Amino acid sequence: MTENYYIIDTSSLVELNKHNPMDVYQSVWKQIEQLIKNGRLLAPKEVFHEIGRIDDQLNEWSKTQDKLFVEPTQKQIDLVKEILQKYPSLIDIDRQYDADPWVIALTIELATDPQKTLIKVKRIVVTEEKIRGKRVRIPFVCNVYKIESLDIIGMFREEGWKF
Repeated sequence: MTENYYIIDTSSLVELNKHNPMDVYQSVWKQIEQLIKNGRLLAPKEVFHEIGRIDDQLNEWSKTQDKLFVEPTQKQIDLVKEILQKYPSLIDIDRQYDADPWVIALTIELATDPQKTLIKVKRIVVTEEKIRGKRVRIPFVCNVYKIESLDIIGMFREEGWKF
């Protein structure tokens, strides 16, 4: 048996809220919150900071999601340094916050944790970014590190959600 754990990028939360506003699509957001409650949907703290400067409704919601956002560890910091040495164009140096390398680092860290369970655990990055040629974006770097990535609708399909 395999259980999926998702590490979500800001882009997916922003797009989800844009096309499925919380006040209209409550069942969608209840499913998201259930994944969070079960510890199967995570995001680096950097995503929280990005949301804080983008969207008011999503920002208010994110402040209530303590279990979603993960504080950086030393291992993640080291992984971000490694990722940015190899792929400096992954981030925009003019932005105060840029979660992209943190999403990948959190996924790598979680994937290398030893599992003491009979259930196979798969870590998947959720992002709306797409591979476009050799442009360095989250899915490009995920491919290098052999990490699966999909968009938010792909996550819904993986979970078998129907609305």
